[in-house]
Amino acid sequence: MIKGRLTAILVICSVFLVPFQTSAQVFGPVSYLALGDSIAAGQTPMSEIDTGYSDLIAQEIARNQPLAFYSKDLSFPGFTTADVLERVQSKEAEQLIKNANVITISAGANDLLRLIQANDKSGSLSFQQIPVDFSLNTVRKNMLTMLTDLKKIAPKAEIYVMGYYFAYPHARESQKFGTAKQLDRLNDILAKVSKKAGVNFVSVDAAFGNNAIDKVPNAADVHPNAVGYRAMANSFFNVYSKGSMQVMKNEVPPANPRSFEQIMQDQKDANEARDESAVLPSSFLEEEYLALSEMRPFI
Repeated sequence: MIKGRLTAILVICSVFLVPFQTSAQVFGPVSYLALGDSIAAGQTPMSEIDTGYSDLIAQEIARNQPLAFYSKDLSFPGFTTADVLERVQSKEAEQLIKNANVITISAGANDLLRLIQANDKSGSLSFQQIPVDFSLNTVRKNMLTMLTDLKKIAPKAEIYVMGYYFAYPHARESQKFGTAKQLDRLNDILAKVSKKAGVNFVSVDAAFGNNAIDKVPNAADVHPNAVGYRAMANSFFNVYSKGSMQVMKNEVPPANPRSFEQIMQDQKDANEARDESAVLPSSFLEEEYLALSEMRPFI
């Protein structure tokens, strides 16, 4: 009888000792910085830049709490984890990172997708396993270094590593499994590295699945449309605020796509109109323009 009572007491105690899951939300003024590839930059399926998940995140945060600062200036199409790491470690980026208390990162897909041969007309997908294995291991190493560096530069920031969706919903069903498995491996690496570094991982693949033609409409391009970016933003808020914040369909701004040339010109104009210490230097912008002008249909 005594043993039974002790067991019951231990069970009750164990229930109350289990920590409640808390949100990763930053309270007070938010300074939000989006790092990464073209998904972080908001590239459309038509190779332009428009409202992306980071813009929707900033918009929704501003609806609910003070938004002191938002920038996606350190996000560029085609960036691999090595490119993002180089940018994080650059002097030009240091002040932006140091001032941020919310940071999202999209990095890793280009390390993998550049090794996938996708034929949008036949719906075929192919890759060689050994180069993919090597590349995914590079992702693991670069991301761990990147997260370590970010925590040193911005120790008080909440960092969120964004996962990836299946980028080939138009492929033949028989062709999807192998490539989807590699993207699952990428997401698994990003999740494990995030846990090891003590930062947040945002899974987005469940919001897409393997047949999200409504979110990735161009068979010849891997980028999502506004519907896809909204799904990614809401996946972020499932972690950031445990779903208490969500971007509603009617809150997505009307399409306003802009070419890379227009964006780079605006950046240069901003350099002339503002204090040089507050913006990226012209040499930095020219370097990225050259990279953008040679972009491929990667993320």
